[in-house]
Amino acid sequence: MALKRRNRVEPEFSLAAMIDVIFLLLMFFMLTSNVVTPNALNLQLPSSTSKSLASPSLSVSVRKEGSYYIDRTPVTEANLESSLRARVRALGEDPNKTTITVNAEKGAPIEYVVTILDVANRLKLKTILATDPRQDDK
Repeated sequence: MALKRRNRVEPEFSLAAMIDVIFLLLMFFMLTSNVVTPNALNLQLPSSTSKSLASPSLSVSVRKEGSYYIDRTPVTEANLESSLRARVRALGEDPNKTTITVNAEKGAPIEYVVTILDVANRLKLKTILATDPRQDDK
């Protein structure tokens, strides 16, 4: 008497749960990405049409009145180079690959920005000038 099994187990994997998890992660990252703010002072920056973003290591800010800040820590113009050199060393990165963002308040004299760029050039740091995206008037 030959008996045959009628119940065959077929391996299946449902992707429905995986898709739900990926969708929830996508929503989470989309919502929290707008909350992230750079480590800089609240300055009114000049506008630009550029859409590129960067993630610099340090932020150097200058206000209209000439006060300098490295990652929200006030420094004098005389101590700017030594303070920036100490911060780069504290990061433990290669100074030639370190990038700083220059945040200059709208209306700040160009001499203040050139001072920061000159110090960065002497320290062989890469610089990015931070701007606000230009809003199209419609």
